[in-house]
This record gives sequence, structure tokens and C-alpha cells, in this order.
Amino acid sequence: MTAPLALIVVEDDPHMRDRFARVFDETDRVEVKAWAATAREGIAALDAVRPDVLLVDLGLPDASGISVITHGRARHPDCDIMVVSVYGDERSVLASIEAGATGYLLKDDSEADFVAPILELHAGGSPITPIIARRILQRFQVVGAPPGDESAGAASSASSLLSARESEVLNLLARGFTYQEIATLLEVSPHTLGTYVKRLYQKLRVHSRGEAVFEGQRMGLL
Repeated sequence: MTAPLALIVVEDDPHMRDRFARVFDETDRVEVKAWAATAREGIAALDAVRPDVLLVDLGLPDASGISVITHGRARHPDCDIMVVSVYGDERSVLASIEAGATGYLLKDDSEADFVAPILELHAGGSPITPIIARRILQRFQVVGAPPGDESAGAASSASSLLSARESEVLNLLARGFTYQEIATLLEVSPHTLGTYVKRLYQKLRVHSRGEAVFEGQRMGLL
């Protein structure tokens, strides 16, 4: 029987850690050797454990996850590195890839099967959330369009796309708050919040939290 892949997971959001734990507990293909909630803990874990795969978030409380990726690549050159984050802007994606990541997934609202992309990554693939891959390809296909270059007219149009309340919801989603927490902060019912989220998704033409954050960043709304 093939030994399970050894993982180090660097993630500070307890809800996301629970999601990872539920998925990984149900398979014998991967095994978490160390959990870390900060960049410092992640670097210490990399010094203590030799992983096959490193899963890392970028928005850590003490430093960017890029520092963990850089250390992981230097410490364990053969380790495969996957970013799982709400940050889908071009700068974050390219910085992660330059630091050594070979996979990049956006967090979303579904109970995603993280095992399949981890196995794909270790087999030599580069799993990337489709919307990110598409945007990166489009950027490179536009001759002479530098990263982040948007016209003043497009920016103005984007800023008027969302209502004030929808903008608040988008910002709170980007900061990682749960739907219940957002409803409490905005002093609205979960049903009302669901209406705001539905309108937000429709206007941005997305279907998940991760895609909404990515589009919001791309359009200059965050």
C-alpha cells in the first residue's frame, strides 16, 4: 500500500482548518503531519517536518504566506506547494508562483474535495482555480497591458456597480467573516444578508466567495 502524502497545513482561520480536517480525516491518501496558524509556526514546522505537500494561506496574522512559501522552497526543494486563499488578485497569484507555489486555489463556500488537487499537484500537475487561470491567460494575451492597469473609465464604472451595503458585504467577505458574523455586524437577518450576497454575485457574475473576492480585487472594488 502506498504511504499517504505528508502535509503541512498553514491556515489561521478555524473554520477553514475544520474544513481541511473533515476532508483529510476521510481519506488514507494524505496525512497532516503539522498544523500551523501563523507564518512563524509554519516556518518552524518546515524545519521540523519534511512534507510532500505544503498547503498555505497568504493572509496570516503575523506575515504573508509568501514568506512560508519561500522558506519551504529553500528548505525542501522537492516539496509541492499549494496556496489556498481568498486572495485571487494578480499580484498575489504571481508573487506566490514566483516564490515557488505550483498550485493556487481560491477558498469558496463549498465543501471542496481538496484531496484530488493535492494528488494532482504531487503527480506533477498545477491545479489552479479556473477563474484565476483564465484571468492570467487573458492578461498575457493582451499585448502591452501591464498587471493592474485599468482605465479611469472602467474604474469609475466599477465603483458605481455595487450599492453601499453590497460593498460592505464584499469587504467583509474578503476579510474572511462568516455569513452569520456579517449578518450580526450589519444588524440584518440571515435572509436579508442572503439577498445582498445573491445580488452581489449576480452583479460580479460569480458563484462563490472566492470568485467574488477575486473579481472585487480585479475591478478595484477592494
